[in-house]
This record gives sequence, structure tokens and C-alpha cells, in this order.
Amino acid sequence: MPRGDGRLSHDLDPQRPGPQDACGVFGVWAPGEEVANLTYFGLYALQHRGQEAAGIAVSDGSGVVVYKDLGLVAQVFDEPTLASLRGHVAIGHARYSTTGGSTWENAQPTIRATSAGTTIALAHNGNLVNTAELQREAAARGLDSDGSTNDTSLVTMLLASRPDLSVEAAALEVLPQLRGAFSFVFMDESTLYAARDAHGVRPLMLGRLERGWVVASETAALDIVGASVVREVEPGELIAIDENGMRSSRFASPEPKGCLFEYVYIARPDATIAGRNVHAARVQIGRQLAKEHPVEADLVIPVPESGTPAAIGYAEESGITYGQGLMKNPYVGRTFIQPSQTLRALGVRLKLNPLRQNVRGKRLVVVDDSIVRGTTQRAIVRLLREAGALEVHVRISSPPVSWPCFYGIDFATRAELLANGLDNEGIRRSIGADTLGYVSLPGLIAATEQPKSRLCRACFDGEYPIELPAGNLIGKHVLEGVGRRVAAEAAGPTGPLVATPTHHP
Repeated sequence: MPRGDGRLSHDLDPQRPGPQDACGVFGVWAPGEEVANLTYFGLYALQHRGQEAAGIAVSDGSGVVVYKDLGLVAQVFDEPTLASLRGHVAIGHARYSTTGGSTWENAQPTIRATSAGTTIALAHNGNLVNTAELQREAAARGLDSDGSTNDTSLVTMLLASRPDLSVEAAALEVLPQLRGAFSFVFMDESTLYAARDAHGVRPLMLGRLERGWVVASETAALDIVGASVVREVEPGELIAIDENGMRSSRFASPEPKGCLFEYVYIARPDATIAGRNVHAARVQIGRQLAKEHPVEADLVIPVPESGTPAAIGYAEESGITYGQGLMKNPYVGRTFIQPSQTLRALGVRLKLNPLRQNVRGKRLVVVDDSIVRGTTQRAIVRLLREAGALEVHVRISSPPVSWPCFYGIDFATRAELLANGLDNEGIRRSIGADTLGYVSLPGLIAATEQPKSRLCRACFDGEYPIELPAGNLIGKHVLEGVGRRVAAEAAGPTGPLVATPTHHP
């Protein structure tokens, strides 16, 4: 089985990545069904959320088995592998790393055995902000690491460190200790669990099969396996599903703060979030853009695929013809062949090529979802001018991204964000557009049909709904740093301090 490097389609130049997706999680409890196959197809529908690694855990009641590797879902799994994963309960994960590097050890689901003989596997979408604090607690209790450096493994370790409790009872003790964004699916030998943080930052949906239940990051994953949508897993809710049915517990009072960027970029257009269809929301954002930033032009074109719904809305509202001006190569970035420096220098040309006959001699409105560093937009404007466009007016279906995300999206650091250092005119000059317009934050919020108070808008306005730790104890590689600090502290002036755990989960 070839191991891919998990490079994202918008990460062709490793020095200039765009916003990276959140992860995708899937879980199924369905006796009599081929649960590994259902999980495979569920992950396939969630591939856009994470393209570094994929994994599936499955149990037939006697034990939990995990198979995972770096690469896309279709690269990691084949029919013989899936056929070997037999059982009635399964969870799966498609990873983009937001805590811990892109290594096999950090691929999910994570797995941990308790001294009582129970095995726990867990998959996570989101990012904790008190990871360093939890790591110190684990070290103080003498819990041993499995070599991974992500917050998911840490949570799995904490769940498994309470062998005197059932997994459900352990979860009700551990989950209130976690701060940050998390949508978990986890399992033991017989039961499927799902939990969502009190703010519900990342989505998690519950679905019903004829002979079982499904949980997934997006409704599209329910659709692909033939499950009907029941409802969202509520913020602060723990769900357990076994032979006795489904039961629900509360571990925190709900304070909904759903991610606004899901509507802009992350979720599939056919997803539904909080009752709002994402495609319809993006078309409405485009209409709002046309109202806020009109311009005389001949053609509205999207940056495929992310700008398409908003471009449709802009064209409808403005009356300007909608058309294609850029063609996307859907396979670039998914072949796992490293581009040479010569090819990498071509940048966006590897992904997009102009339709010269459509853009030559035209005044263009180019609609995209966001500007992070501005590298892609700069290259697109240059491509279109070289292809003969008379004017290039850039319209963005989100406000300026001025703040980093600590809740599960790996944006650039604040210093690297173009909108952090430049005003609108500075950004326009930087990307070379004739005009530049962003949708307003109130306009974006209105398109979601959600109250402002129920949305996390931190990447746009810097208002973080979950308190962040002081100092530098946060970030993608926090556990690598904490591990080094803990080891140094333990060594002290007289040599290493060896802790003897009371049990070995």
C-alpha cells in the first residue's frame, strides 16, 4: 500500500499554504451491516475536511481494531482491508492536523486499552486550548504517552485512565475538563459515543439507519450511506448508542457558537448546518456582495470551486452574465508527487488555467471565498490579465481574515495574514486588482440565518468565545514543546525522575 504525504490541493507551495480544513469524523452502530464499508463511504464524503491521513476503528464485541495510514481515504483503504474489518460498531477519521505534526503516530482514530480490559478508540474534529494543562495533569498522574503529540491521544489517555468507571461515566468526568472545540466520536467494544463541546464550534450530526445509527461531521456523510438526518448533536451533549438504544447525557450547559467559516469555506455546499443549507447561504452571500460592492462589468466568474455559489448569487443580483473564466485541474495536489522547484514556481498554474476565449477583452468580476496571504489571488489576477482581461474586479465572500483560529482551522499566523497588516486599498494593490470588495460581517451573518450571538466570528473580529491560555501554551505543536519542558523539569539537577504508574492503560 503506497503511503502518500497527504498534501492538500491548495498547499502546492509549502511556504504559502492557504486556510486548511478541519477534520472529518464518522461513527456507526449497526449490527448486521458492513460497518467498515459504511465508514469508508462516510469518510469519502468528508474527504474535503482532511486529506493528510485516514483511519477506521471497528469492533465485533470482542475487541477493537484500528487501521490507519497517511494519505487519502481511497489510498489508505482497499476492498481486502475493509473486508477484514468486521463488526457492528465503527468510527472513522479524515485528518488535517491542527495539533501535532502530520505523522503516522498522530493519525486517528487513537486507541488505548484500560487495565480493566476495555479498549477505547477516539476520533476528533476541533482543537483544545488547554492541551498543555491536560498534559501536565497526565504527567503528574504518571500516565504514559503512546508517542503521539496530538490532543486526541491525550483525551483518549484520560478516558482510559479511569478503569473503575464505565467509558460513559469516565467521559462524563473527562469532558467537562476540556476547553476548546471538539466534536468526538469514540467507541469501546460494544458502544458508539458522540460528544460535542459546550459551544458547538464544529458541527456534528446524528442520523438513523434502518438497523442502526450514524454520527458524522456533515449531513452529506449521512446522505451517502442512506441515513436519514435526525438532528444535530447538541452542544454539551454526550450520546451513547448500544443494544439498548440511544441515550443522551449533558456534561455542560450549551452556549452555542457555531463556526461562521463553515458557511464560507469548510462545509460541502450540500451540507445543512443549524437548519441552513450551505449552498443557499453562499448564494445569498454573493447577492449581498453585489449590493455592497457593485461594479460595471461584462462577466462574473468564480474561482472554482470555492467561489462558485457566491459568484452565482453576485450574477443574479447584479444582472451581469455568469460564466467560466478559470478551469481547475481536480487532480493536482492529490497525486502525492512532489512538484519540482520549477513547477512549484508556477504556483497557481498547476491548479487553474484561464479560458482565454472567455476572458479576453472582458471586464471581469472574480469571486472567491477568502483572502489569507493573498498569494492565490495575486496569481489569478496576473493570469487573467495575461489572458487578455481588460479589468479584474475581485469580490470576496467573507470579511477580511485578520485573526488566527485556535478551534480547529489551521490558518496562517496573525503576522502572516494579509488583512492584519494592510487596509483594503493596500490589499487591492498587493493582489493587483482594479477594485476589491469584501462582504461585510453583518452581511455574512445575515446569510447564515443564525443570530450573531450563536456564531464564532473570531477569525474576522478577534472575539474568541473560548478563553485562550496565556503565554505560548497553544498552537499546532504545543505538545511537542510541553513534552520537552516536562522532561527537562523531571530531569532536574540530579538526573531523571522515574514515575511508576499505578496502572498501565
